[in-house]
Amino acid sequence: MAHEQGEAAGNTAAPSRTAWSRSLETPLRTFLRTETGSAAVLLAAALAALVWVNVDASSYERVWRTVLSMRIGDTGISEDLRYWLNSGLMAFFFFVVGLEARREFDMGELRERRRVALPLAAGLGGIAVPVAIFLAANAGRSSAHGWGAAMSTDTALALGMLALVGRRLPDRLRAFMLTFAVVDDVVALIVIATVYSGHVALWPLLAAVGLFAAILLTIRLDVPRGPIGATLAVATWFALYKSGIDPVVAGLASGLVVYASPAPRESLERATDLFRLFREQPTPELARSARVGLRAAVSPNERLQHLYHPWTSYVIVPLFALANAGIAINGGFLARAFTSPITLGILVGYLAGKPVGILGASWLVTRLSRGRLRPPVGWAALAGGASIAGIGFTVSLLIANLAFHGAELEEAKLGVLSAALCASVATWLVFRLTALLPPRTRIRALLGTSDVIVDLAASVDPGRDHIRGPEEAPVTLVEYGDFECPYCGQAEPTVRELLTDFGDLRYVWRHLPLNDVHPNAQFAAEAAEAAGEQDAFWEMHDLLFQHQDALRSSDVTGYAEQLGLDTERFTAALEGHKGAARIAEDVDTADLSGVSGTPTFFVNGRRHAGAYDIQTLTTAVRTARARAAITS
Repeated sequence: MAHEQGEAAGNTAAPSRTAWSRSLETPLRTFLRTETGSAAVLLAAALAALVWVNVDASSYERVWRTVLSMRIGDTGISEDLRYWLNSGLMAFFFFVVGLEARREFDMGELRERRRVALPLAAGLGGIAVPVAIFLAANAGRSSAHGWGAAMSTDTALALGMLALVGRRLPDRLRAFMLTFAVVDDVVALIVIATVYSGHVALWPLLAAVGLFAAILLTIRLDVPRGPIGATLAVATWFALYKSGIDPVVAGLASGLVVYASPAPRESLERATDLFRLFREQPTPELARSARVGLRAAVSPNERLQHLYHPWTSYVIVPLFALANAGIAINGGFLARAFTSPITLGILVGYLAGKPVGILGASWLVTRLSRGRLRPPVGWAALAGGASIAGIGFTVSLLIANLAFHGAELEEAKLGVLSAALCASVATWLVFRLTALLPPRTRIRALLGTSDVIVDLAASVDPGRDHIRGPEEAPVTLVEYGDFECPYCGQAEPTVRELLTDFGDLRYVWRHLPLNDVHPNAQFAAEAAEAAGEQDAFWEMHDLLFQHQDALRSSDVTGYAEQLGLDTERFTAALEGHKGAARIAEDVDTADLSGVSGTPTFFVNGRRHAGAYDIQTLTTAVRTARARAAITS
């Protein structure tokens, strides 16, 4: 029998809640968590800068104006510490931005190309309206040249504040914010390169283009890119510096060309073989081979994000804030600044222009596409994301330092800092008002009705798949698992608890035996299929998980006897490998769905990214159920 309905949801007492929690991280989830965690460090650095400059302004400026020179022969660089931070170390920040933009394009929401239009429009709208407000406020003044200071969202601080003022929001809001924030970061870099750079020297610029072409060639030819790539990137940065274009552009461009891809199962199996060889004969040569094999199983994009993102979030950006956020505050300055068109242009541009631009552009795309393209969340959630996008800290201060000097620079800094504070309060108000709506209206306002990307390549077939729970349930949880995998064993009580807690949940098991690391996994999967021929798949499933350390032939035959099965028929099915074809089909669908490890869960066709403890999976199921309710 290919499936059994619902009987196992209640025939086993629910286990006590597991205390175990293990995260299956995706690059996006890790990125968001790091940004959120670093927001406190960034705020602390900004406050430290304000305290420092108001206690001893002369020492603050003296430190950051310290000149650091590096020379090789007749050429080199001689700039103050603030420049080294703003155009040197910040190149790593934009490199990480480029990596994440490429990851979203290769593996995230934007891999479905038609979905690019909406975040692109939202990002451009969130730039155009604030810039227009700033230009209107500064019309006819020389300060209008600083319009770039009113355009870009600080992704790190915005996501961090969103976590504080907008709890229990859909993850898709943060993902969508990341995509349109990348758009204005890219535009900001183009603006820096074309508007706020000095006289451009042709030959160094051509040299930078040639060096960047060499980077592309190393990627195309799959040349090992450690020291070679780093050397070419530094050389490109230096050539841009000599050309007169702000060299932070090199960071973003380098990140955008580093591809991202899921770990293919073949590469993981190859890494396992190499490690096994090293385990049998631990020589330096085999250690190097195993290390190279492990690295090759993970895409360069993910490796570089893992390496640099913590440094940019916890060191480089806070140092940037410390060097640039300091302004001397007194009554006279505040009275003058809050009547200054620079301060007001930045403040109103961010506080009003960002939400109007993002929401207006999103609404326009939705209308023009007749609903085929719409925000991945509800309009209330998008309004909160649009208002928190009014935090324009890092890039705004960077452009302000390029566009203004003296008193005008101080006024611009005050506008940026005031906008960050006001945008946080406005976002809190948006979500506070949303919480007052009736439950069904609130769910629709937060989750929306847009279609989600379906990651599951093979849809659930009740005539084929092994199913627990009602066939017509609004939420389907699919697990690709391995009976010998310890993490699947630890997740299994969580699944049973979910089935107990949610009577309208459909659970589907699909096989993915990891034969390279679990020698008994294939045999156990075939045993479950052999039991399934006698309508006892789920009973055998439970016994196999209860005895993960005993999956040999004699053990499995004993489980068949314990279940009262026809052991001769059971043994014949095992010896004839009757279940092998069915298991191979599951493995094929796993490959098509980009599954390479176990356990991997899909909730209503959407790959579950994150932990699979009871709290996290419960939240995912509840969200899917709420979305199903408002779209039915």
